[in-house]
Amino acid sequence: MSIARRIGKVSFSIALNGLTLLAIILVIYLMWLKFNQRPFPISLTHAQALQSNDPVISQNESPAVALPPYQPGASPSSAKIIFRETTYLTVIPDRPPTDILTYTVKSGDTLFSIADIFHVKPTTLLWGNYELLQDNPHLLKPGQVLNVLPVNGIYYQWQEGDTIEKVANEFKTSPENILDFTGNSIDLTKINQNNSGIDPKTWIVIPGGYRPVKDWGPPAITRQNPASAKGYGAGACGEVYEGAVGTGSFVWPSTDHNISGYNYDADVHPAIDIGGQVGNPVFAVDSGVVVYAGWSDYGYGNLIVIDHGNGWQSAYAHLNAIAVTCGMSVFKGGGIGTVGATGNATGAHLHFELILNGAKVNPLGYIQ
Repeated sequence: MSIARRIGKVSFSIALNGLTLLAIILVIYLMWLKFNQRPFPISLTHAQALQSNDPVISQNESPAVALPPYQPGASPSSAKIIFRETTYLTVIPDRPPTDILTYTVKSGDTLFSIADIFHVKPTTLLWGNYELLQDNPHLLKPGQVLNVLPVNGIYYQWQEGDTIEKVANEFKTSPENILDFTGNSIDLTKINQNNSGIDPKTWIVIPGGYRPVKDWGPPAITRQNPASAKGYGAGACGEVYEGAVGTGSFVWPSTDHNISGYNYDADVHPAIDIGGQVGNPVFAVDSGVVVYAGWSDYGYGNLIVIDHGNGWQSAYAHLNAIAVTCGMSVFKGGGIGTVGATGNATGAHLHFELILNGAKVNPLGYIQ
């Protein structure tokens, strides 16, 4: 190879390497330039965002904001960086309301369905509306306006001579429950005065209060003392009877087996309501003697009570027709009347009760 060709080859190699180096330098420069003109994405904390004029952000997101571009000659450590801070979600606990609400009863409502809407017990609805319902769920009618307490308890009208301690003891709760309920607006500086500083006829809420609910259903009527129902209505029987004795097992009292309206509730409705059409047959659930047959003055319409002679009694209310008389022996499964809607009933059904040694029990645990 000639010297000239070698010199040319070396020159070309140097030139190529020089262009490569120049390109590398240019790329580095452009990257440096871009780096120094690019804002740093950083995050504001939720508190800082709320103090700014920017739109409100959620607690789970922090917006990106820009710092001024890095100044040449400044050390990287001199740039101010805002680090993301942990945000804590504050949970505000539910607090019970203090206002008495009202509810207008609609067609198809029951005491239990209304209680479910407002998350209170059915007894609270009775205790808040005694003047209207008189502890009887069957007096509920469309168009009535009910008081709905904000907590479970009793709505009570203060009487002359009442004190916080006296009322708390009467309704089996503590004085603190009454005093701490802010809706009562009790002046704590006057609780040592007569009436505890509460004006007579003032209505207050007694949270956690309890009293027995009056049972308007038939009492336990035995063949040895049928006159115990003398004040209950025209169907009372007055003689002592002998007759059929039950087996202690029970058949279903009607041709329909569905619950319609009220189910069993020991406090509010110690019975079951069995659906049906007017005129459907009603059967004696076990053998026994009729100790009540006729009209009831307490909302149950035409009523039959059977004493089964072994500690059990059964009651059948709202009947359309009665096919038995006082003192008659009846036998398990025998017809005694028909389904109706007499008394305080909004539709045809059989109100059925079972009583054992004077205590009402859930019939669904015994009838087959």
